[in-house]
Amino acid sequence: MNRNLLYLLPFLMILGAGCLKTNNDVTQPGTPSGTFSGQFRYLHRHSSNVPFDTVKTNLTITMATPANTYTVTGDTSTIHAGSHGTFSIGSPYMVFNDATFPPTGTTTKTHLAGAYLYYYDGTVFQLLAYSADTLSLQYDLKRTQ
Repeated sequence: MNRNLLYLLPFLMILGAGCLKTNNDVTQPGTPSGTFSGQFRYLHRHSSNVPFDTVKTNLTITMATPANTYTVTGDTSTIHAGSHGTFSIGSPYMVFNDATFPPTGTTTKTHLAGAYLYYYDGTVFQLLAYSADTLSLQYDLKRTQ
């Protein structure tokens, strides 16, 4: 299997699981709420390089309902910005509106802003955004509180 596709395998499995027949008696976990900690991965492929450049950092995202607000903290010194804002859900997407995103739209750090595919089972919370085949933003988090 191509090594470049291995990064996408867990998310493809999660998305594929949605196609399986489920028992209607199972209670769905609903909107993510609480504190989630884990890893953020920034995968970028330059046109001159075949493998992805991968940068990782540990983050904590606190999500509050019913106001649907979020805050990003943790290791925000290099690749991911500490931020806060509001979110909305339209399955299979979550849309984040970052109140700290610069009005010019240019920034040196990644912000949790825009539309992301999401998976939430009550404990595991994952977000994925990608742009063609050159950029992938992955949040792999677990509920801590």
